[in-house]
Amino acid sequence: MTIAQEEGNVTGAPTRRTWRIGTRGSLLARTQSGTVRDALIAAGHAAELVIVQTPGDQSSEPVQQIGVGVFTSALRAELAAGTIDIAVHSYKDLPTAPDDRFTVAAVPPREDPRDALVAREGMVLGELPAGSRVGTSAPRRVAQLLALGLGLEIVPLRGNLDTRLAAVRDGDLDAVLVARAGLARIGRLDAVTEAMEPVQMLPAPAQGALAVETRAGDAELIDILASLDDAATRASVTAERVLLAELEAGCTAPVGALAEVVESLDDDGRIVDELSLRGCAAAVDGSEVLRASVVGSPRDAAELGRALARELVELGARELLTEATAPATDFTHPSPMENSR
Repeated sequence: MTIAQEEGNVTGAPTRRTWRIGTRGSLLARTQSGTVRDALIAAGHAAELVIVQTPGDQSSEPVQQIGVGVFTSALRAELAAGTIDIAVHSYKDLPTAPDDRFTVAAVPPREDPRDALVAREGMVLGELPAGSRVGTSAPRRVAQLLALGLGLEIVPLRGNLDTRLAAVRDGDLDAVLVARAGLARIGRLDAVTEAMEPVQMLPAPAQGALAVETRAGDAELIDILASLDDAATRASVTAERVLLAELEAGCTAPVGALAEVVESLDDDGRIVDELSLRGCAAAVDGSEVLRASVVGSPRDAAELGRALARELVELGARELLTEATAPATDFTHPSPMENSR
């Protein structure tokens, strides 16, 4: 891997040191990390971005084969080595297993976590004719798309957001499914033809959220980053990621989850916050999708995730997810787009 300082952009009151924020080099990653840099600068701290080239950025293999861990492990290696002070991850890419060397010091407010359809001629999903070619390599999206029974052809797709949007623009595909949050962060919401409602497609656990990670022993920086934390977002992604962990499923498994903090009335008529968590586990071929939901206090986010996992397991989720790790079936069709960058 290689690293390079990208930019300083240091303003505000002088501080003891300049905080180095590690990021992948893609436009989306730099934009996401830039929001953290800008927030630190606005609070009077010096900060800069440091580009970390990861093995995943150099590979043309599908994400399921290389594993999303190649994106996060390179950043973590630099963090452990002291080359950077902060790593900004797409939270959905972080392993659910804890690593005692690091702490997620902040979870900033979340972007809209839904998936987004980008289709030719401005079509929504229900308008795509049977046989339309829809690009996505995420088993979660594949499974939920196939479960809708629309007769779509699912085409494996890899590459950055520009590559994926270009596949529709150039006529290689009729549509692609991507995270709406990524398009929002790079200013491309104009490309979205439909934001997928969770009743049709639950997003990936922690989709749309960022994890701002630092070394566990850096008390000064942990305290500084705490000001960037959003309690509702942290509770939501905690519930979603505990659900994923309890199902013993990886972040590329056909598991969807969405938690939201909403206002409710208690027995005394007082307004209180409630955490609503929905989850699903699916067969990759779309033949079965198990869904369940729970509601409770945001304080009990982790337990809500465990409770929903238990309910899905009782419905047969483990068996579905075990089958999902078997060799790929023929419901997708190879395409030259699979290895696009």
